[in-house]
Amino acid sequence: MSSTPIIETFICSYVKNKAPAEVQITAEQLLREAKERELELLPPPPKQKITDEEELNDYKLKKRKGFEDNIRKNRTVISNWIKYAQWEESLKEIQRARSIYERALDVDHRNITLWLKYAEMEMKSRQVNHARNIWDRAITILPRVNQFWYKYTYMEEMLGNVAGCRQAFERWMEWEPEEQAWHSYINFELRYKEVDKARTIYERYILLLLFLKNWIKYARFEEKHGYIAHSRKVYERSVEFFGEEHVDENLFVAFARFEETQKEFERVRVIYKYALDRIPKHQAQELFKNYTMFEKKFGDRRGIEDVIVSKRRFQYEEEVKANPHNYDAWFDYLRLVESDADPDTVREVYERAIANVPPIQEKRHWRRYIYLWINYALYEELEVKDPERTRQVYQACLDLTPHKKFTFAKIWLLYAQFEIRQKNLQGARKVMGTAIGKCPKNKLLKGYIELELQLREFDRCRKLYEKYLEFSPENCTTWIKFAELETILGDVERARAIFELAIGQPRLDMPEVLWKSYIDFEIEQEEFGNTRNLYKRLLQRTQHVKVWISYAKFELSIDGPDRLQKCRQIYEEANKSMRNCEEKEERLMLLESWRDFEKEFGSDSTRERVRKLLPEKVKKRRKLTAEDGSDAGWEEYYDYIFPEDAANQPNLKLLAMAKMWKRQQMTDESENLPEKDTTAEETSESESHSLLLFDVFWSDRMWQRDDRLLFCVSGQSFPHICQKTQKKPF
Repeated sequence: MSSTPIIETFICSYVKNKAPAEVQITAEQLLREAKERELELLPPPPKQKITDEEELNDYKLKKRKGFEDNIRKNRTVISNWIKYAQWEESLKEIQRARSIYERALDVDHRNITLWLKYAEMEMKSRQVNHARNIWDRAITILPRVNQFWYKYTYMEEMLGNVAGCRQAFERWMEWEPEEQAWHSYINFELRYKEVDKARTIYERYILLLLFLKNWIKYARFEEKHGYIAHSRKVYERSVEFFGEEHVDENLFVAFARFEETQKEFERVRVIYKYALDRIPKHQAQELFKNYTMFEKKFGDRRGIEDVIVSKRRFQYEEEVKANPHNYDAWFDYLRLVESDADPDTVREVYERAIANVPPIQEKRHWRRYIYLWINYALYEELEVKDPERTRQVYQACLDLTPHKKFTFAKIWLLYAQFEIRQKNLQGARKVMGTAIGKCPKNKLLKGYIELELQLREFDRCRKLYEKYLEFSPENCTTWIKFAELETILGDVERARAIFELAIGQPRLDMPEVLWKSYIDFEIEQEEFGNTRNLYKRLLQRTQHVKVWISYAKFELSIDGPDRLQKCRQIYEEANKSMRNCEEKEERLMLLESWRDFEKEFGSDSTRERVRKLLPEKVKKRRKLTAEDGSDAGWEEYYDYIFPEDAANQPNLKLLAMAKMWKRQQMTDESENLPEKDTTAEETSESESHSLLLFDVFWSDRMWQRDDRLLFCVSGQSFPHICQKTQKKPF
């Protein structure tokens, strides 16, 4: 009977945890350890020194037998044939190596490496006819392999057989190879000064491979060898050959540069103009660039400007035709025409631009469009110097803008500033009054007030500030600016009244800035009593720590015999009022500020008192809950425990009561027992502590189950306490 089922049953009953191990071992690790633990290192094979001919023959026989066995195993592995042949070649057995190569070619005659190694062997052994025979066979069997042709022609040229090399090139060209092959043939003829034959090859080449760059190369070849008329004729033939449908800007650029080198500037200009008339503008960027460079070098100023402006003008016209609401393209176009055009032309372009009103009455679509009107008005005022037309532009823009939905304060302010520059003060005030009446905005009111301030019309400024505050009473900046104006004018009581009205508003956007300005105002006026009252009123509204710290620093900054006592008293009040503050960081900030004050001005006793008030920083954990109510894990956070907090006292009282209860219980048990069993396990004080707390918390149902934590009390684990108390865990 086999023991396998018994073993399998034993393993299945023994292995209960089939989960993957925590530490996984990879295959790479196993291989690396196996290599590191490899003890037996095979020594290198001994070197063999042959001194006898008979021993050499035995060695050759053994090696040949090994090569033949490898070939017999797999005939298609050409590397075995090549190694065999190269080994025979190293022994100067050329005939044997040749036989091996021929046998290999019978197996795979399309292997390029085999032909190359075979021919190289013949050339190394100076068997030229054999090598020539191999190359002939290779190019006959594989005529599309350019490497054979390159090697063959190179060998013939190195041997000085120019006629044979030319014949090989001719055979190669019959197969219509790539461009590099034709260039190799041409360079070969040029090396032997056969320019006419090279020209003939070029004629065949450009008609066979119909690429424009080949015509340009042909023309440059003629130019290089001094045949200027031939080169010009090639360029002209290329223009006629490709016609207007397939013509390219590179051909005309090359043709123009050729004529430029021949000092034929009029011909160059004619070529560029001919090309620009026939090539689409979006395909003639390089042509425009070269034409511009030519005019800069050999033309007059007007010709250069005409070329540049016409080119860019055409580009902008294409862009605005494609998208009339592309206002950035209109800006570029207007900038161009303003620099080199008469006012009527510029006005025409401006009128075309502003006619493209945004189709949607939303402010975000009008933001770029409105600058067309601004630039138009500035152009009429500054460049053309036509005030009446400028006024008409501003008025047309304001009539077009839908002020009931939105407006642009910039237009109103620019219009008013324009009227002031024209010394029309009543007109400027009328413009700003109309703006505030139609669409009151913060920018408009601020701009109008600044305008009147520059004119030193303070009564008007007061009226404008009053209207501004009626429109936006929650704007603290406006209240502050109004009070600053009254302070500058010397009316302190009026400024104080403005501040009082401001802090009495039910809604403010930045009340802290307003209170700070009011307090700073009273400090500047050296009204310290009023400042203290302001701080007290502010503390009735908010108990922010920065207010307390600022109050304390204010008292410290006032010269007096009791300034330290007042400052310390404020810190005391702040600490008492912030005991119930939920933001413990703010309370800590207050105590740190108090500590710094005592460090500089206090005594040892006061420093020690503040030090005892500083909290202890502890790390805690709390459970997180996801949005769907599921458990999201735990997070750690830092908390501050203040010694004077009453919230920490219940835990201490609970522990003290537990100790008293346990001590009473042990006393009762000792009275009931006649004697103590010395052999029983004694419970340590810390373990009794743990059991005590466990009993208390268990009886009060204060435990909360947590599968992720191992609860410990005084160093005792939860299961250990359960075992001691004979209670089951949750």
